[in-house]
Amino acid sequence: MLLITFYAFIFIVFLQLLYYLVIFGKFAFAKITTGTPKRLAVSVIVCAKNEAENVSRFVPLLAAQNFPDFEIILIDDASSDNTLELFEEFEKQYSNIRLVKVVNNEAFWANKKFALTLGIKAAKNEYLLFTDADCRPSSENWISEMSSHFTLKKTIVLGYGAYEKIAGSFINKIIRFETMLTAVQYFSWAKAGKPYMGVGRNLAYKREEFFKTNGFIDHMKIRSGDDDLFINQAATSHNTTISFDSTGFTYSEPNTTYKDWFNQKRRHVSTAAHYKAFDKFQLSVFYISQIMFFLLAILLLAFLYEWIIVLSLIGFRYLFTWLVLGFSSGKLKEKDVMYWFPVIEIVVIFTQMNVFLTNIFSKPVHWK
Repeated sequence: MLLITFYAFIFIVFLQLLYYLVIFGKFAFAKITTGTPKRLAVSVIVCAKNEAENVSRFVPLLAAQNFPDFEIILIDDASSDNTLELFEEFEKQYSNIRLVKVVNNEAFWANKKFALTLGIKAAKNEYLLFTDADCRPSSENWISEMSSHFTLKKTIVLGYGAYEKIAGSFINKIIRFETMLTAVQYFSWAKAGKPYMGVGRNLAYKREEFFKTNGFIDHMKIRSGDDDLFINQAATSHNTTISFDSTGFTYSEPNTTYKDWFNQKRRHVSTAAHYKAFDKFQLSVFYISQIMFFLLAILLLAFLYEWIIVLSLIGFRYLFTWLVLGFSSGKLKEKDVMYWFPVIEIVVIFTQMNVFLTNIFSKPVHWK
């Protein structure tokens, strides 16, 4: 039995090597490419529901972008606070801001996809750039950086939606590490020609891509997934590219408690269940290999079975993962999370396992 476990452990380490060096290495060791500035007209789309405090701070930052031709579509999704009133004031203050008011109805009650669809239809420009109401651009050149990657063929641009750093907060490091790892995965698979998701905090695509897939119609009843499910359906090796220059990042405030972050991950995982078969398979294999690495290593060390070889394999596995994630963290400006990598990784892996098991027995709560 221990012999079988030992060979299984060797296979898992080899599988991890393939993921990290062959797949994730495509992003980790890639050179940062600067797109060519384009004379495009861009519509920035922001959907908000009860986000008065955030929009009061972040909409002026969007309006101050250094880009010659852009409009901002502010979508109020039937807010019950004073979000709508703030949007109306912004519309008066800035000539390039237009407001879309969404009224709840029985068919699309509290459905963000319905609200976004109205905003997309209201946009006057073909190139659309999406962010959330609680996000700020990393620089005044955010629109310029993201839109510079559009070409005649590349009509979808995946960006990085980071979280703000909170000094002295370990849960903040966990959240940012998990966010970085997710980005490494979807950036790497996009570079490998198999794009499978993006994040609505920082995502751009040409409006024709939206109508090619009939918008969100195929997954309208699934409350989440206006970003990743859409990309999973619309993105191909031919039409998708990535932007990871730091001037094109967005930042949002992270959860501050483990419970809130756990509930957020429950929503994300429930959406991934609707991905294409290959994408579900590769994600499942990766996360199972993560868990099995620790479980098999603990078992073999507990019985002191070939412990020198096992320790060598553990060291080898940490060497290549640290190398790949270290280079990736440098690109995504998240280097500090790698100081705690071994501990954080264990927390993230077993949290993901807990999320999966919890979702089996209860459904997560989605859009506000």
